[in-house]
Amino acid sequence: MTMPILRPALIACAGAFLLAAPAFAETVNLKAEMTAKSEVPPTQSQGKGEVMATYDTGSKKLTWKGSYSGLSGPATAAHFHGPAASGKNAGVVIPIGNATKSPFEGSATLTDAQAKQLLAGEWYVNIHTAANKAGEIRGQVTK
Repeated sequence: MTMPILRPALIACAGAFLLAAPAFAETVNLKAEMTAKSEVPPTQSQGKGEVMATYDTGSKKLTWKGSYSGLSGPATAAHFHGPAASGKNAGVVIPIGNATKSPFEGSATLTDAQAKQLLAGEWYVNIHTAANKAGEIRGQVTK
């Protein structure tokens, strides 16, 4: 007699547990190969660089490590820009504060809108110098 009453209660509890279970976070690996020809407009620099990054969908944290060489002079700034497709320019989304020396690293917590743009491939990273104030090398951030 208790079994018919108990079964619906167990089913209800199991359903509530499944609905309350947290979504699993994912770590997404990202990369940007920075070159002078990727700048808009392209520069005459011999510089090149790379940024490797991860984005944790649970914490919304973007973490990066990068390096560069062969610039026309010391790096004066570096940024993530977006949203922009390859061949288009966009405003600064995240400044990279310690990129005046190579290698560099950092992290930032993204908004939902920023994460959507980043994961859609709409961000790029570039390194600026005195000779190339708008950016000397650039690379689109891709999965």
